[in-house]
Amino acid sequence: MSDKFTIGNCLIELHLHLDGSLSIKNARELAKLEGVTLPDSDAELKNRLTVSPGCKDLNEYLTKFDLPCSLLQSAPAIELAMFNLCNELADNGVIYGEIKFAPQQHLQKGLTQEDAIQAAIRGMQKSKLKGSIIVACMRSGQDNHAANFETVRLAKKYLGKGVCATDLAGAEAAFPNEGYAEEFKLARELGVPFTMHSGEALGAQSVAVALDYGASRIGHGVRSLEDPAVIKRLVDNKITLEVCPKSNIDTCIFKDFAEVPLLKFRELGVLVALSSDDDAVSDTNIRLEYENMARALNLTNADIKGFMLNGANAVFADEATKAELRKLIEERQPA
Repeated sequence: MSDKFTIGNCLIELHLHLDGSLSIKNARELAKLEGVTLPDSDAELKNRLTVSPGCKDLNEYLTKFDLPCSLLQSAPAIELAMFNLCNELADNGVIYGEIKFAPQQHLQKGLTQEDAIQAAIRGMQKSKLKGSIIVACMRSGQDNHAANFETVRLAKKYLGKGVCATDLAGAEAAFPNEGYAEEFKLARELGVPFTMHSGEALGAQSVAVALDYGASRIGHGVRSLEDPAVIKRLVDNKITLEVCPKSNIDTCIFKDFAEVPLLKFRELGVLVALSSDDDAVSDTNIRLEYENMARALNLTNADIKGFMLNGANAVFADEATKAELRKLIEERQPA
């Protein structure tokens, strides 16, 4: 039986990590550039890039970033990786993408954070994808506050010049939001918009802290349902959740797509946009996320269009860009 829904070529990606989204082809090009030896077998390489079905939690999931990160330690590699990923997204029907990337993760061979950001911007601007870059601060067991402050200051320097926001990524349960208050105080002072990974490995309180800091979007946020007061704040402040179903299944938040509470959030008035998080690590993409959720929840074309429009309205861009994206969705996504 054929599917009863259509996914138009009008996809918006709000939450996608560069290092978690290296295709096999992209990884091989980077390895050649960087002189890194990879397995000859594509199947074996995929196993190195993709999380296993038995993944226990987010901490195990994050180990899959070690190999791709090793391929992204020079400016040419970062530029090429971003260029390739953006073109892959455009070829899959993405009309706007905000790619997350933590510049402090790319300094092993002498780059500065600014070098890394400039390379990422060049890669995106040379591609056929319209979008911008979210430069992420990192949660860390080491004292990396100085590096995070530098990330925020560079986000300000390149705001509107290829960068649209900052973020906080990494092991949420091990390093909760409360440890990063000063970074986001600085972001507020500088006028840098931000999203924060919250309500994934930790509960609704993590989302509450992100809202206290001034986050205008929430990465994941699915555990907001644990606290009605947090739901009310999300609704009252029109905060969009960047929900990434497959990665939430991989990290054992949900057992399958049918458990992902898209319709519950909508019923409560919470704005939700679908994203894919890590195309390679989770073996997914934004189109598959929509298809899998549509099948699991019996979504109609109108439902799908609604989530797409939420994404258009939540991009870190000016109103003219949002209006253009809404127009494309109205034209290309059947109701």
